[in-house]
Order: sequence, then C-alpha cells, then structure tokens
Amino acid sequence: MNVYLMRHGIALPGGDPSVDADAERSLSPKGIKRTRKIAKGMRRLGLSFNALLASPLARARQTADLVGAALGAEALIEEISELSPESTVEHLLLGLARYQDRDDLLLVGHEPLLSNTVSHLLAGKSARNALNLEFKKGGLCRIEIDALPPPGPGKLHWFLTPKQLRSIAGGR
Repeated sequence: MNVYLMRHGIALPGGDPSVDADAERSLSPKGIKRTRKIAKGMRRLGLSFNALLASPLARARQTADLVGAALGAEALIEEISELSPESTVEHLLLGLARYQDRDDLLLVGHEPLLSNTVSHLLAGKSARNALNLEFKKGGLCRIEIDALPPPGPGKLHWFLTPKQLRSIAGGR
C-alpha cells in the first residue's frame, strides 16, 4: 500500500479580517495558482489514488479539490477528522484502518501532524519527530507500508518539494 502525504497549499494569513475562524481560512490566490501547478506535476508523474482524504479545514479540502480536479478524481475526495491539526498520529492511523483495502491513499493535511506521521511510518512510534522534516506547503511524499496501522517501518520512495512538483509540471 502506498500512502501519499501532502501539506495543504499556501493559505490566507492567520488573523486575516475576512476570515472568522482558522478552520475557514482558504487558499490564497497565490496558493490556488501554485496548487494547480503542483497538481499538474502530480498528473505528469502519472499518480492516481483510490481515495483522497482531506482534513475538514477549508485550506486542506480546497487543496484536495484542486488535486482531484487535475487527476479526474473528484468523486474520491473525503473529509476525515483524523487529519485535523489537533489529531495525533495514533488517532490518524487507527482511522485510516478502514481504508486497508486501498492501494494508493492521498492524505492532505497540516503540520506538525504530517511530519510526525512520516517519522512514525519510517522510524516507528518511539522515533516521532526524529527525522526533523520540513514539510513545505504543497509538499508531497510517498511511503510504502504493509498494512494500516503498519506493523513495522515503511519505505520512503520520495519526498518532493512544491518547487520540484511545479517544475515537473513545466515551470516554477
């Protein structure tokens, strides 16, 4: 099983007067433009997913929607509370167990949950944060695991920055 983890795109700044609550912060115009380009890079890589799972926060859902549209996978998008910023790695992995029959999952969420999850999947529960990853907005990684929750360490296939994904798409 392949688990792809993606951080949401660039959002409106915290405290923006046009937004009542953090959960409602959407992607900024720059974030929309860059996320579309990232999604185009994902399409050029030939990526496909059995499920696109997003945090219920607006910026993550909007990122998933843009990726889903680029890949023709809009019908596969689901919001799951386990990807909320306040969630834990353990809660996320237990919640993902219901997707055990899927081969390729895309998770769109937030920091530090994504970095903590990558560390856990690669180095085990006791090594959380040991990898000290910088998950940039729009970054994407692919980890192969045997099951959910994983019985042992997974295998990192790649970890791409947003700039690399935009370059694959044909530009910065």
